Amino acid sequence: MYEIPKEKPKVPLAINLDSIKIDGELGAFSVSKKISSEITGVNLITFTFSSDKLSTLQPVDIKFNFPSIDINGYWNTTTAVDKVNYYNSKVSSRISSNAPILCFYNNQLDNRITIALSDALNKSTIQSYLKEEDVHFYPTIRLFEDKMPKTTSYSVTLRIDTRKLPYHKTIDDVASWWAQNPDYKPMFVPEDSKKPMYSTWYSYHQNISANAIISECKIAKSLGCEAVIIDDGWQTNDNNRGYAYTGDWTPDRIPEMKEFVEAVHNEDMKFILWYSLPFVGEKSKTFSRFKGKYLRYWESQGTYVLDPRYPETREYIINTYEKALKEWNIDGFKLDFIGWFVAKEDTKLTKEDGRDFASVSNATEKLMTDITARLSSLKPNILIEFRQPYIGPIMRKYGNMFRGVDAPNNAIANRLEVTNLRILSQNTAVHSDMFIWRNEETPEIAALQILNILYSVPQLSVKLNEVPEEHLTMIRHWFSYWNENREVLLDGNFIPSNPASNYPHLTSIKNGVQITTLYEDTPVLLDDNIERLDIINAKSTNEIFLKTETQFNGKMIVSDCYGTLIYEQEVACEKGIIEIQVPKSGYVRFTK
Repeated sequence: MYEIPKEKPKVPLAINLDSIKIDGELGAFSVSKKISSEITGVNLITFTFSSDKLSTLQPVDIKFNFPSIDINGYWNTTTAVDKVNYYNSKVSSRISSNAPILCFYNNQLDNRITIALSDALNKSTIQSYLKEEDVHFYPTIRLFEDKMPKTTSYSVTLRIDTRKLPYHKTIDDVASWWAQNPDYKPMFVPEDSKKPMYSTWYSYHQNISANAIISECKIAKSLGCEAVIIDDGWQTNDNNRGYAYTGDWTPDRIPEMKEFVEAVHNEDMKFILWYSLPFVGEKSKTFSRFKGKYLRYWESQGTYVLDPRYPETREYIINTYEKALKEWNIDGFKLDFIGWFVAKEDTKLTKEDGRDFASVSNATEKLMTDITARLSSLKPNILIEFRQPYIGPIMRKYGNMFRGVDAPNNAIANRLEVTNLRILSQNTAVHSDMFIWRNEETPEIAALQILNILYSVPQLSVKLNEVPEEHLTMIRHWFSYWNENREVLLDGNFIPSNPASNYPHLTSIKNGVQITTLYEDTPVLLDDNIERLDIINAKSTNEIFLKTETQFNGKMIVSDCYGTLIYEQEVACEKGIIEIQVPKSGYVRFTK
């Protein structure tokens, strides 16, 4: 029999660390560079900018290059549909948006080089392009794109990891590196943040009422939901989807808010309330109070953005949340639109005229740190949610729930977003975007909205009083499955597959239990150390292929999307590949 020749050893990437340099006009600043090694294969290059007098840091780039050897794709926090073309990759990040990281991997999904920046507070852009003439990558890391207050010193570290590890492991190591920074210490993550929730947004949008939501909660609780998120609409009677009347934060639409919260608590569910952090609408009563203390105007939405550099604006925001917590006894907050706390070109970056910060980013950091501290002092298990792109190493300090960005009725997009979050977020609870479907869809198709986000916390947002009974049966089964296997799905060893192929299969393993979900046809290996293997069929075909490297003796069961047992039998599998018929949106379980 023909034997496949052994693969030649991989060629490590050669990077001339001395060639990594700052490019651009330094003005009054000089730059020093220090190279150190964290561990073998991980290098830290620290640049320190110094000036004898207060001066403005001008936009500059960190530049270097490396040969494109054995590279097949890239990952960053914005990875979506265009990750195959790694010719040109780009991610911009700041305190409230994304994260400064870029990872290149090979065909085996092993890391080739992972680049990360220590400063996640100020805006930076990591961009890399492939030069045709020499087939090298040329990363450029742009610093000081946003105008910053005058200073005499600034320091930033570039971390370069060229170790041969699964790409998601090197990304996770970067997350640990950031978390070791005392200023970036992640917020406490209570167990309640890792339980299924019902969201009112897609089901009701702004047209919510206490009675309707309480009725939904009764059903949601029976399905396995442990909290409800009351989204935009409770604070105003305006239904125009804008924010012109937002900013007073009085429950105009639901004046009986305290009773509403009590009714939800009586269903044994947590109550989370939506707020837009920075907005004060032009038609709100509060608008005139803060005239002259706004960063910008969002014309299409009829709202202004508060300037967090004024202590009175920060105190107003924090007092609003404290008041809700004390008076209504809510359990958490969905804080939205933090990304609008950004200086404009003409923003005066000085500490004067009542401002106690010159930098908008530093003032935002102060605001969010105080929000977290003061709310946590009132309720230690407080739940705080942010959604993409309001994620990243500093945002983990302010919130314990990260949600995928809006992807209504788009199961694949939801899978991509929550998987990107899972890769970088460590123990911060990752939530799916709220999922919806049409009542005309079959339960097997509707179930795909759940199966594509199994490795995150489900957020359900269909009108449960209106969906067909067979849909409720399907939800009840898969939420029961999720709750029973929550520790494996959320806290196990999470193994994503190829980002360039939309993560065609996902796996998590804990304590001898493996759960693999297939979105495309691919064989699943039964490892000899696994005591129980669940293979979930989220594909368009019924065939599941199991690969065994040793003989397997045990039991096999197959269930459909309702959890109905299709068949059960003892099996003795020889080494090789076997085919099993599994209903769409069902699963097969092998137990030793």
